[in-house]
Amino acid sequence: MPVQVLMPALSPTMTEGKLANWLKSEGDVVESGDILCEIETDKATMEVEAVEEGTLGKIIVTAGTEGVPVNSLIAIILEEGENAADISVAPALTPIENMELASSNSVASVASIPSALVQADTELKKTRVFASPLARRIAEQAGVNIYDVNGSGPNGRIVKRDIEAAIAVSVPAINSTASLAQTPSIVEGSGGYTEIPNSTMRKVIASRLLESKQTVPHFYLTVDCQIDALLSMRKTMNAAVPEGDNSYKISVNDFVIRAVALALRQVPEANAIWTDTAIRLLNDVDVSVAVATPNGLITPVVRRADEKGLASISGEVKNLAARGRDGKLMPEEYQGGGFTISNLGMFGVKDFVAIINPPQSCILAVGAGEQRPVVKDGVLAIATVMCCTLSVDHRSVDGAIGAKFLAAFKQMIEEPLTMIL
Repeated sequence: MPVQVLMPALSPTMTEGKLANWLKSEGDVVESGDILCEIETDKATMEVEAVEEGTLGKIIVTAGTEGVPVNSLIAIILEEGENAADISVAPALTPIENMELASSNSVASVASIPSALVQADTELKKTRVFASPLARRIAEQAGVNIYDVNGSGPNGRIVKRDIEAAIAVSVPAINSTASLAQTPSIVEGSGGYTEIPNSTMRKVIASRLLESKQTVPHFYLTVDCQIDALLSMRKTMNAAVPEGDNSYKISVNDFVIRAVALALRQVPEANAIWTDTAIRLLNDVDVSVAVATPNGLITPVVRRADEKGLASISGEVKNLAARGRDGKLMPEEYQGGGFTISNLGMFGVKDFVAIINPPQSCILAVGAGEQRPVVKDGVLAIATVMCCTLSVDHRSVDGAIGAKFLAAFKQMIEEPLTMIL
């Protein structure tokens, strides 16, 4: 019986993905464990392995196709003795049957779908949009093209708040009854422009950050930390590393991660997430670290960071960051953090404020260390000062809690010996 290859769910929240690349061609022999294709999720590119052997008889979804729903048919593998004619023998499965037969694996032994019906189903999905009747009515009245709106309801359903958000940011769009005169002109300039298609990752980032700024009541707390003692300790520690071994070279950011983790252990009320029914105080201190990639930011997580030393944190962050930039992180490596650090100090940025990554309650923006005049014991002196700004969700973390956390963080940064005792 032909074996159906389904679009896998690579994370608990994944509903669709982009089929980035096929590593096998039609007619190729497939062994169990072979890499069939690469799937691009909102955060990474994942490899999909075959769990059955045979011959790749038909590729249903071509490379580069975006918005492929989880559990939809993407290819068919033929078992020994079967040929391509067998692909169109069995009747098509309904979406409900697909859902029932799909598992966490990407391949299931079920009847195949005729390619003509698959193509028709694909075209239908391209033109269908799921929205509540109220959202449709508001969109029509406001002249918002509902196809340009990202849904935040169950399974991506567009609801009232999504249309209101689109109106608030003046999303230009035309519905079926609007006049073409409503289309705003695009000023290209004398030199024209280069258009870069939005990746799945970039679309998700845009949607989540817009939702965060519109729905999360941010407030901000800033402290200046003197880091001369930290820089001196870092220099001493790195001097002890064998020449040429950069795997455990300690960075300022490693100290920041360690200090954040220990401060969260001291002030557990800041290690919280907001839900509509309760504030959840997290038992583990899992720190997300923002890493820039060609497609946007990704936040790999240092699990139980409060239980790890500086060398361990340094090696883990280097590994996570490298694989994050290559799009090779597993979902469990960038999901579920309780607190995020965003450090732009290496770019010379003095200070900035960051947008909270829901459902987390806090994100710490770390600026560059720079020499400034300071007063010590009534005497003017020069110190290396690093500006740190905490963005806080006021629903789950009050101002006093945020201030208490920053005080604990500042003390450890300025007295780094407390981090290794």
